[in-house]
Amino acid sequence: MKLSDYVASFAEKKGIREAFVLTGGCIVHIIDSIAKKKNIQYIPVQHEQSGAMAADCYARLKDSYGLVLATSGPGATNLLTGICCSYYDSIPVVAITGQVPTSQLKKDSKSRQIGFQETDVVSIFKSVTKYAKLIDDPNNIRYELEKAFYLAREGRPGPVLLDICDDVQRAEIDPSKLKSFTPPKAKNKKFTKLAKLKQLINASSRPIFIFGAGIRLSNSSELVSVVKDKFKIPYTLTWGAMDIFDHKDPLYAGSFGVTSGRAGNFAVQNSDLIISIGTRLDTHEVGSKITTFAREAKKIVVDIDNAEQIKYKKMGMKVDLLINDDLVEFLKILKTAKFSLKLPEILNWSKKIKSWKKLYPSYSKKDEAQKNNVNPYYFMNVLSKNSKKGQSIIADCGSNLIWTMQGFKIKKDQRVISAWNHSPMGYALPASMGAAFAGNNKVICITGDGGMQINIQELATIHKHNLNIAIFIVNNHCHGIIQGTQQNWLKAAYHASDPIKGKLPDPDFSKIANAYGIKSIDIKNHKNIDSVIKKILNSKGPILCNIHMDRKSQIYPKLLFGKPIEDSDPLLEREEFYRQMIVKPIS
Repeated sequence: MKLSDYVASFAEKKGIREAFVLTGGCIVHIIDSIAKKKNIQYIPVQHEQSGAMAADCYARLKDSYGLVLATSGPGATNLLTGICCSYYDSIPVVAITGQVPTSQLKKDSKSRQIGFQETDVVSIFKSVTKYAKLIDDPNNIRYELEKAFYLAREGRPGPVLLDICDDVQRAEIDPSKLKSFTPPKAKNKKFTKLAKLKQLINASSRPIFIFGAGIRLSNSSELVSVVKDKFKIPYTLTWGAMDIFDHKDPLYAGSFGVTSGRAGNFAVQNSDLIISIGTRLDTHEVGSKITTFAREAKKIVVDIDNAEQIKYKKMGMKVDLLINDDLVEFLKILKTAKFSLKLPEILNWSKKIKSWKKLYPSYSKKDEAQKNNVNPYYFMNVLSKNSKKGQSIIADCGSNLIWTMQGFKIKKDQRVISAWNHSPMGYALPASMGAAFAGNNKVICITGDGGMQINIQELATIHKHNLNIAIFIVNNHCHGIIQGTQQNWLKAAYHASDPIKGKLPDPDFSKIANAYGIKSIDIKNHKNIDSVIKKILNSKGPILCNIHMDRKSQIYPKLLFGKPIEDSDPLLEREEFYRQMIVKPIS
């Protein structure tokens, strides 16, 4: 049996149904073998980065592996940004790269390169994969495939990479003689912190759950729902978990963090107990000055990755109870254990949070009043209103992401996906391809003019497969998020971020889409915007909508450097701010 055929059969047995590929001399054999499989479709992309990002989003929506194939040298290194997305968000992507023949490997020699396009891919990818391995012996293929696929989903998931030499791919093997990989036996851990857990929860009058992306990764959304309904404690969501529940849920306090709404931030900062489940509590969530985060609250942090937990002491945040455990097992404990909650106090606390949500909505009528260009918050309100249950919303990095997370009201069974932690511009378009292959509903792709330029070549792939994607370019004709940084630190010197003084190109995206064979619509004001967006979302096949925003369109609220997250810009009148604070404000 040809080894490349064995690889294809193995992938098929693992449930792989789509493989994102860009061909090249050292990967042609595996792609050829994939092409012979009736149950696997290969999708040629225009850039390897796009392939990795498409595989990443595909894995998120399918709750399975994403598979991407690339050739040696530049083909492999072009995967890096996409693989980083999967690593930092814990997504099980399997990358298979071709390598030069074993006779052309430099190995331990002092030479920089022997074979054409030879690159030490494994060394490059080791820091951003759970496992990376060069396969230069055909006899190791079964062991390495089994190990890689196991590690991709075991514990905290993540990407893996197998770099397979060209002559190894061509080798003839006897599958019955190949050695196998045996996963280590799972250790039975007994939960020993129940007494402390009960003590902290029972003593709390203003508790709040923080649910993170680990809920999705552990497939525990239903279990979380049971726990949430049992405790009736208000909760907030990290951006990576924004789609776990319908945002109309009365217990939902709103999102929190440096560019989130006031209501959620007031709730977190005024709490007396944080129960953090499945999130790293990074600086985007807690603020640049971590000692100000939920400063009067006891903190319970649950994370399967102990390495994430030991960082808190280094960062200067006191955690009262660290729980290094599988989320499913921990949630089962919350579900079954008996607690003595301060129900009257918690009810009053919930009422207070509801008052904040009413006082500080993400969208107001004043956003609707803009006559020239489109207000981003009004656009998000209209888009979310017309979106359907079960749709996938894929958002890019930049201002468009913040407007999406602040203004899009998520419905039941919708998925909202971005590369949350690595956050590269250009993720949304190829990721939307992965989403389109993973499901049947119209995919909503939200990108910016900057992000669109990064992987715009994938319009060719989208057209070729007639993918059911509505591409919304939130076009503020500049790099708006960068301009915010330039305002704060460089006195608004908009170098490389502005089309007027910063030499930034400002192309006509509608004409570009048309050149690729994709229909387009420009929206330049609020006239008929509701009916136009409704029409777009009800259309079949790909369509691009260029939403023209003012270059001065602002993100609000947003946190100024060094401020606690409850005191975001534009600042509330001090009297009002002090009135809303339960804990002592920081002046």
